[in-house]
Amino acid sequence: MKLVDNWPALVRRAHSVWAQYLAAGALITPELIYYTLQVDTNPRFWWCVALLLTIYGIVGRIVDQGIDNPENPDDAVSLRSPWFVGVLAIAMAAFLFVPQTVPQKVSLPGAVLASAGKGGWAPGPVSDEAFNAVAVPFVGDWEGLRLEAYPDILGVWTVCYGETKGVKRGDSYTKAQCDAMLARELLEYRAGLHRYFTPETLATRLPVGRDVAYTSLAYNAGIGAAGKSTATRRLNAGDVAGGCEALTWWNKAGGRVIRGLVRRRTAEYHLCMFGVA
Repeated sequence: MKLVDNWPALVRRAHSVWAQYLAAGALITPELIYYTLQVDTNPRFWWCVALLLTIYGIVGRIVDQGIDNPENPDDAVSLRSPWFVGVLAIAMAAFLFVPQTVPQKVSLPGAVLASAGKGGWAPGPVSDEAFNAVAVPFVGDWEGLRLEAYPDILGVWTVCYGETKGVKRGDSYTKAQCDAMLARELLEYRAGLHRYFTPETLATRLPVGRDVAYTSLAYNAGIGAAGKSTATRRLNAGDVAGGCEALTWWNKAGGRVIRGLVRRRTAEYHLCMFGVA
């Protein structure tokens, strides 16, 4: 491999090279934020940053930058199109202040909508029965129902809505039995998550739908993760809409955005915002 004669100038000046530097930063920054501050940032923002940087790199690759003089590769020339960097910076800064929208189309189970009625749900506290009337059909719809025991991807025998405790080959259950299992599990997750909510949140900010939306996240991502999340912190601070929006950020598995998780988080968002003007 032979380097081009003016590579020192390229690595310092070229738009396309700087696009790569910045793109690497966009990949690393959200992970650094999470591991140092335990704050989950909006993946849609970083996706748009990466897209802008890709466009920047493509355009920067073909514009004349005045650094193609092999006889004097260290020639201290300036970029001939600094306006492009300025436009990119303005676009990225403007994006920071543009509200992050959430898809508005979602299907909620009929039992959930019937429970809400036309006026939505009154704020908490909520009884276990009222909670499960919404939580079981909502979470069950996402988890999927299997009445016969089956080995999951790791070979663990599983049944109903993902139940593994005491399950063995040949086990079978009715839907009512599976619903009862899920109800017990959800109440445990709900109780664990409630320890992260302030008394004011429990008393005034947690109608049935929002209670179920947050518990659904905890059931899917873990009690500790949901309890320490930006979504919970915002709700405790009184920012209901911001907390509901932060639920949608939990759409990755193994570092990748998963379409199924995007759909589930969107449904949780709408359930969380049900009745909010």
